[in-house]
Amino acid sequence: MSDLVGEYFDAAVEHLHRIRTEEAGSIDRAAELLAEAVADGRRIFTFGAGHSSLAAQDVVYRAGGLVVINLLNVPGMTGVNVMPAPLGSALERVSGLATTTLDLTPARAGDLLFVISLSGRQTMPVELAQHARSRGLTVIGVTSLAYPGEVSSQHSSGTYLKDHCDVVLDSKIAVGDGELSHPAAGTTFGSVSTIVTSALMQAVVASAVGRLADRGITPPLFRSGNVDGGTEWNVKVMADNAERIYYTF
Repeated sequence: MSDLVGEYFDAAVEHLHRIRTEEAGSIDRAAELLAEAVADGRRIFTFGAGHSSLAAQDVVYRAGGLVVINLLNVPGMTGVNVMPAPLGSALERVSGLATTTLDLTPARAGDLLFVISLSGRQTMPVELAQHARSRGLTVIGVTSLAYPGEVSSQHSSGTYLKDHCDVVLDSKIAVGDGELSHPAAGTTFGSVSTIVTSALMQAVVASAVGRLADRGITPPLFRSGNVDGGTEWNVKVMADNAERIYYTF
């Protein structure tokens, strides 16, 4: 029997090395846009549907993260938090849900939106990116460019997320989202898409933090609430940036 544990870790590490090298330019461009948005006092949002929401949530309200990044929380799209679970997949094909959610936020022209979708084919991420840009937002897409050309777009325009972004971060995940196989399994398995997509998001944030610090701007960062003084620090930094935070009351 093959060493599936070793194969899985090897696949994850190989993907991380690949995006580090091949996506360096796109990461730099995205980081510069994020740093500028923070420095200029603009609003910043992240969105992902289903499991893509995990990478969107990973940079919101967490230790070492930028305080001013907000989750665009479209109903039914945060992981598998709806019952039955297939409803979440169905909602991703509903027109108007994400765009209406965006319109009900304080987002305005000049703000920054990350849209995360592995395939970039479903109605919701395509429509959201298209609508956000029409409103003057800057859109950074995180997707796999292996999908367009291999799978059909589910949006009425026939376009994909990649077609409506100012910057695209390519996760390079293969169609099917499985790195491993077994003769008796029937399909591929062992997804690394969450690891890779979260790494792309965290790399952009890390680079943006460094850019701000290099310019003499103190990045508004969270400390861990599990270290002494962390909670007090976080209360202050949230109060200092309250006008751009939409996940508190």
